[in-house]
Amino acid sequence: MATSLVIAEHDNRIVNPATLHAIGAAKKISADVHVLIAGSNARPSAEMASRIAGVTKILLADAPQLDAGLAEGIAATIATIASRYSHILAAATAFGKNVLPRVAATLDVAQISDITGVVSDDTFERPIYAGNAIATVQSLDAIKVITVRTTAFDPAATQDCAAPIDVIDAAPDCGTSRLVMRELTESHRPELTGAGAIVAGGRGLGSAENYAKVLEPLADTLGAALGASRAAVDAGFVPNDYQVGQTGKIVAPQLYIAVGISGAIQHLAGMNGSKVIVAINNDPEAPIFSVADYGVVGDLFSVVPELTNVLALPPDYL
Repeated sequence: MATSLVIAEHDNRIVNPATLHAIGAAKKISADVHVLIAGSNARPSAEMASRIAGVTKILLADAPQLDAGLAEGIAATIATIASRYSHILAAATAFGKNVLPRVAATLDVAQISDITGVVSDDTFERPIYAGNAIATVQSLDAIKVITVRTTAFDPAATQDCAAPIDVIDAAPDCGTSRLVMRELTESHRPELTGAGAIVAGGRGLGSAENYAKVLEPLADTLGAALGASRAAVDAGFVPNDYQVGQTGKIVAPQLYIAVGISGAIQHLAGMNGSKVIVAINNDPEAPIFSVADYGVVGDLFSVVPELTNVLALPPDYL
């Protein structure tokens, strides 16, 4: 019987929610799903992962050289146990995209990237041409290495009973890389890929000052995360980790408000899975309106503050 291994993304304490979606995909492939926690002093993450529904075993590789979560050490550790599994999966986040190609190269197999559907245990669906077409890909490799588009799969639930935790040996430190510095962006807002609502801005905002002045009050009112198009990021309005799109983050919130975003195909590929899309743009021919559920043609500098004021009113007033 096929057994799948999901590589967990974690900070040695908490498992990243993206891993729950990867486990959801793994459960569609095989009934037996194991999860690897590779880190240092990472038992809290292992205990958290053990309570994810559908997981039958946790593998804990705990060693100092895995503390920084560098891809070289994690990939080497995965390679030592890969022969036990028919499928090795991770979320298609920066972490998964860093680790699994190394695993695939070591095993001399083809990686199947960014899957959005499971047809069978050897056949998968994945978007191509910026999401305008879906390719059905079959792999004949004995071990299938897969990254999962998190927005395409429901997250695995948690449960009271816990799966067993087995401690395994980590691969020796290869010494080819080391962590020099890590800069983290701290925010009181929800994390972009897990947010229920996102307010995103584009080049139409004109400047970083306008981005903050116009969008932040709306995001605060909705309790939403802030996002941006690549054009806004390239213009220096916001940091790179705000970028939504084919070369940024793939999101699918309940509500996505696109402000001053024309709707380049690369941006649409990153957000067209959103449940409700609202577009605000002064160009009635902007491509963003082709995917929007609601569109407002007008000056964003007038429309957005007015929308923010209305949403801030007490419910009984409305």
